[in-house]
Amino acid sequence: MQLSLFLLQLTAAVMLLLYSTRMVRTGIERAMGVNLRNMFLRSRKGTVLNVLAGMLAAILLQSSTAVALLVSGFAATGVMGVTGSLAIVLGADLGTAAVVKFLSLNLSAIVPVLLAGGGILFLKFDSRTTKQAGRVLMGIAFILISLKMIGEATLPMRESRFLPAVVTYLSADPVTAFAGGALITFLFHSSVAAILLFATFCALGILPLAAGLSLVLGANAGGGLVAVWLTRNSHIKARRITLGNLIVRTTGALLALLAVRFADLPLDLLGSSAATQLVNFHLVFNAALVIAFLPLIVPMATLTKRLILENAEETGATRPVSALNREVLNQPSLAFASVTRELLRMAEQIEVMFKPLTDFFLVSNPAEAARIRAMDEEVNRLHTGIKLYIADLSQRDLTPEQAGRAAQLANFAIGLERAGDIVAKDILKLADTLHRERLSFSEDGWDELTRLHDRVCANIQLAMNVLVSEDLESARQLIREKENIRNMEQESNDRHLERLSHGEKDSIATSDIHLELVQAFKEINSRFVSFAYPVLTRHGELLESRLAQEGSTS
Repeated sequence: MQLSLFLLQLTAAVMLLLYSTRMVRTGIERAMGVNLRNMFLRSRKGTVLNVLAGMLAAILLQSSTAVALLVSGFAATGVMGVTGSLAIVLGADLGTAAVVKFLSLNLSAIVPVLLAGGGILFLKFDSRTTKQAGRVLMGIAFILISLKMIGEATLPMRESRFLPAVVTYLSADPVTAFAGGALITFLFHSSVAAILLFATFCALGILPLAAGLSLVLGANAGGGLVAVWLTRNSHIKARRITLGNLIVRTTGALLALLAVRFADLPLDLLGSSAATQLVNFHLVFNAALVIAFLPLIVPMATLTKRLILENAEETGATRPVSALNREVLNQPSLAFASVTRELLRMAEQIEVMFKPLTDFFLVSNPAEAARIRAMDEEVNRLHTGIKLYIADLSQRDLTPEQAGRAAQLANFAIGLERAGDIVAKDILKLADTLHRERLSFSEDGWDELTRLHDRVCANIQLAMNVLVSEDLESARQLIREKENIRNMEQESNDRHLERLSHGEKDSIATSDIHLELVQAFKEINSRFVSFAYPVLTRHGELLESRLAQEGSTS
């Protein structure tokens, strides 16, 4: 029973640590996603700027893997090259090491401040950015609490008669410890959480420094493996970036493992305690990786191109089986469920098309544009299938409520098909015009467009949740987001006109494209917001008309 309680407490503490790091990352992504994106795009002018941008992004996101995935998306659409992306990821590895250093400090005194401040910001304010700032503060507090919980949960381990044998074995067999560190990091999907765990064990005297160093080096290799795993089905350029990062981290980690094993390293210079030495060693190791491999970025990019050839990319994916089950047409509830699944597939397809759109205004990429247009053909095919299926269903003996539901689903399909056309035929055409005429948006105009695009991306996710769950609160939020998008559109138009009045050349040259793009984003958002109307109608929260009721006249 005592063993079960120990495992439960340790598991709970580790899960809180993992959840907390994800909580911080989610808050930063939602509050500063556009800013991070624009920071990467501005850093394209130099390799050193790439490294610094990667460091800052990783410190904010507390995850080099998140940075690698973000940059991989840019590379897939041609906005960033493989070499620049690798430099950013190298900087991100160093940034996460700095995060570990910060979180390993004794910060228990500020936990109440973080919880109180974060809770007030998240619960008492309506601003999206303010709420996410509160989320980040509470996430940091939870990380510190989880580390304390790990320390308390592992107190019995120090009295275990098996512990000396385990740590002695790990100290004597660095290869096993290295592999164990890589495995734990892969299972956690977070090198920050894994290394904080090892540092806590060192601080408690459970883990000797020799074994801890091997575990940390393994965690560095495991962090690279996580990114490779998460991008295994991504664009070929994205896979090259994560593979290059894995090669750098694993090569460096193995060389450092040999140095730790056979060289007399001056570890005393890294701190007075084993835990401090471990954390500082991790920081120095990642700084050394940047210094050693940054001059080798170009050869590394060439190597990844040879390891992942162009013809290795899948040229044609198998078309998924339709969710429209014709055998249940006589059972309307099941037929509606089939249509909903197919609508969700349409929505997911459009989301994939919509996400990289702003990249096409930065770099012309005909191959990727052709891929998106081909995806629109698939959306049209799905729309046709749903339309014919509902037409067949309508021939059955439906109640008035069922007939109304069938009409709603058909309208959803029409709206999604239109959204796909806006992406493939209207927005991509605007991007082509921009490049053909060699134009560029003003910095303020581009910032407005990317923020609007980011907000619509989030609303698409929310709309798909409403489609599947029909959750009332989510539907309310989606309707509120329509108003927010309308306000953002009006503010963007007002600022654009102000720039025109000031005679800004970029704004004047791109005026038509800017205004049409804002309108296109707004219309796509409206198509997805329509998912909320039936939910609100069923709960009596949607007026039949926005017009004020006229008084009776005689």
